Order: sequence, then structure tokens, then C-alpha cells
Amino acid sequence: MKKLVVCCVAFLLSAIAVQAQRYAIVDTRYILDRLPEYKEAQEALNKTSEIWQAEIDSKQQALNKLYKDYEAEKVMLSPELLKKREDEIFNREKEVRELQRQRFGFEGDLFKKTAGTGKTSTGQGLRCHPENCCGPDVRLYFRQK
Repeated sequence: MKKLVVCCVAFLLSAIAVQAQRYAIVDTRYILDRLPEYKEAQEALNKTSEIWQAEIDSKQQALNKLYKDYEAEKVMLSPELLKKREDEIFNREKEVRELQRQRFGFEGDLFKKTAGTGKTSTGQGLRCHPENCCGPDVRLYFRQK
């Protein structure tokens, strides 16, 4: 009886071990680097990103100039003009932060555009074909470097 229980437990453990070995690791970076559509989309995304960053940088420089002018004229301005300038600087800072969040923030324009680069020129995402897999139980783990 003990031998039967030990054999059953050993059989169950070996079945679990065999099941745990059914996985595959897919290096998506390797695959995507070899797709010309992905490279083109990535280059277009980089160009767009550079344009947006230049726009944010120019607004930041204008804000810095405005702040330097405010600091230089601070002693000569009346209290209501000081308040007006401070409000203007505050609003410009808020605009720059909002633009940066809109372009590069979580769920911003860059995030939305990046989500589309995993698709091919036909608009279809990368898929695993069942005939190329080892069976229906195979789990795929995607890895990006």
C-alpha cells in the first residue's frame, strides 16, 4: 500500500514537472529590429519626438527669458504689476508642464504613437501561428532588451 501511494505521488510530481517545462521565450526586440516597417515607424516616431521636444524647449527658453526680465525689473514695478507678472509666469510654467505631459507623459501623444509601432504595414499586430507552436499548452513569454 505504501509503495502504491509513493508511486502515485511520484507520478503526480513528474506530471507537474513536465507541465512546468512547456514555455517559450520570444525576444521581441530581435524580431522587431528585423522588420523594415518597424524601423520606419521608429524613425518617424523619433523625428516627431524631436520636433515636440524642440517646441517644449523653445517655450521653456521664452519662460526663462520672461523670468529673468521679471527679476531685473522687480524693484521698479508696482505691487499690482508684480502680481500680474507673477501670474503670467505661473501660467506659462503651467502651459509648459501641460504641453510636456500631453506630449511625453503617461498616455500622452508619444505613448499613443508608440502603441501603434508594434503593428505591421497591413495594420496587424505580431501573432504566433498555432501551426508553428509546439501545442496548445505552450505559454509564450515576450522579452524586450
